Amino acid sequence: MTEIDAKIDALVPAWLNLPDIAEKLGVEVTRVRQLVKEGQLIAVRRGENRVLMVPAAFIGEGKVVKGLAGTLTLLRDDGFSDEEMLEWLFTADETLPGTPADALRENRGTEVKRRAQALAV
Repeated sequence: MTEIDAKIDALVPAWLNLPDIAEKLGVEVTRVRQLVKEGQLIAVRRGENRVLMVPAAFIGEGKVVKGLAGTLTLLRDDGFSDEEMLEWLFTADETLPGTPADALRENRGTEVKRRAQALAV
């Protein structure tokens, strides 16, 4: 869990704190912390109070966005830090189109994973 750089913070349109995510997922906050620990979500410290937050785009209808965990695993295996993963996921790619995070939310995870795998080459 890192403290986020202002440039990357600006790329992410909306954030949720862990209790808000727990409510959206219908689970306890401890389960959300476990998802972060397992690498299925990225959480960073933000703001004056350094509250642990996750990009809102990672949470879909009552669950973590499909394909996110696999994409994060691929990026970690490529040696990306949490900040680098956030930057990659929220930087627009005109060939996609949109951001990889948008594509995951739109159930276009196969293409996002293909691009993440290509980064390792």
